[in-house]
Amino acid sequence: MKENDKKNNPAYSETAYDDAFRTMEGRCNDLLIPFVNYMFDEEYDKSAVVKRLRNEHYIEHEDGSEEKRVTDSFFDITCNNITKRYHLECESKKYDGIILVRVFEYGTQIAIDNGEKSLYKARFTFPESGVLLLRAGNEVADKATIEIALPNNKEVSYDIPLIKVSDYSIDEIFSKKLYMLIPFYIFNFERKLPEINCNEAQIDDLLGIYEKIFLRLKQEQEVSNLSALSYDAIIRLTYRVAYKLTMKQDNVQKKVGDVMGGKVLDLPCFRAYDQGLEEGIEQGIDAFIEDKLEDGISTDIIKSKLCKRFEISEEKANEYINKVLSKTE
Repeated sequence: MKENDKKNNPAYSETAYDDAFRTMEGRCNDLLIPFVNYMFDEEYDKSAVVKRLRNEHYIEHEDGSEEKRVTDSFFDITCNNITKRYHLECESKKYDGIILVRVFEYGTQIAIDNGEKSLYKARFTFPESGVLLLRAGNEVADKATIEIALPNNKEVSYDIPLIKVSDYSIDEIFSKKLYMLIPFYIFNFERKLPEINCNEAQIDDLLGIYEKIFLRLKQEQEVSNLSALSYDAIIRLTYRVAYKLTMKQDNVQKKVGDVMGGKVLDLPCFRAYDQGLEEGIEQGIDAFIEDKLEDGISTDIIKSKLCKRFEISEEKANEYINKVLSKTE
């Protein structure tokens, strides 16, 4: 099948890898929390509460222009009355260290957006940051370090955990509950795909691995380690990722489609979550207005920025502003 024809398939997405990561992070707590536990050596249990935060950040330049920057994920986790903030990135390119600049840049903007400011003091708290590497060999370390040289001749540093899909066998993925790695497991076969594509037995072996994975996922659901929502999401997202990675391997792609069912990313069972997402957006708008009012910015300018940034009408922007003003009176 020609590549252009393949791109017309509902399973195809140019951003399949990012879509898969953001879907699991954004909607599946039982996938996200074990991943965070492992990456940052936490011990969150089922009582932990995840709050997704706005991952679009805007840098305001001196000329009044704004630059939009988007993180892969940005969220709080609260457990035992303690809240921590996290920022995760999913990187499909070969690791070369450049992503550390992006992690620091995003972390800085998150710290600025949520900073504590008074007349003579400003405090900026950086989130815990980590990176999931889809393409990385054994030569890549388990962590990177960001160092900051301060004006008073002091230096501070913090580590960035690097999770590499290639480091984990299927048994380790399940024992450590790193379910978020499963849709990306096919990256371990990327270099061998041209060879596999020419060998029917190897294709069957590859598909046999996935049949065992899906069986184990079903068992995890049956013992309540996974919700039905997350079980469904992993299978569908696994297909989406595999479809994109095998675009040049017709034989592999056809068999992958037959086994995984050609399911699409728009999961019907996710629609119940959309209302909660809208509530999160409203909280972000309220926080934006409060911050601008504290900085003494006029309501007319705030309204203009709301319309541009959140793509809402002037009438809706006025409603949000009046709601926040009523709370401060």
